Amino acid sequence: MKTLLITLLVLFSTSAVSSETTGVVHVGNKSVTLLGNQQDVGDKAPDFKVIDDSFNAKTLQDYKGKILLISAVPSLDTGVCSMQTKRFNDEVSKFNERVVMLSISTDLPFAQKRFCKTEKIEHIKVLSDSVWRDFGMQYGLLIKDMGLLARAIFIIDSDGTIAYKEVVSELSNHPDYSAALSTLAAMSSDGQKSALSQK
Repeated sequence: MKTLLITLLVLFSTSAVSSETTGVVHVGNKSVTLLGNQQDVGDKAPDFKVIDDSFNAKTLQDYKGKILLISAVPSLDTGVCSMQTKRFNDEVSKFNERVVMLSISTDLPFAQKRFCKTEKIEHIKVLSDSVWRDFGMQYGLLIKDMGLLARAIFIIDSDGTIAYKEVVSELSNHPDYSAALSTLAAMSSDGQKSALSQK
């Protein structure tokens, strides 16, 4: 029993250490710590729970069978995040019904709803990780001591596997729109998975 307890404590402490990642994202010259589980291309996409603008829970399972592009941003109240969300909102209409795009931030649903109304965001689904921070933790994007998400793009294929990942190294920079959109186009055009891509 004592050996089992020690083993469990070691496993717990190891997993606690591995849930912090440094050196991936920077704010200026300073590296920030990301909390949660890092996911890679080829991994089964973990489920997550977020909320919509009416505080209804939404999970990955709600989009089962779809090709999903997830655009994670720190806050819609900043210039780059606003442009990123507007760009994907404009792009989603170019894809067939098999493709769904989500924008996820830790902004409160009230703020997200106001942003969507002001900026006429009608096609991309804007969701909030403000309640549980579950998406941020499941995908290793929650910035320690800030409560914000790192800027990232994930594409999940219709089988629920991560087919593309970009975590932007400088928080204030834009993601590589062309790489993400070309991967998405290849996946959605003929129903086949694209070559797995990672940036």
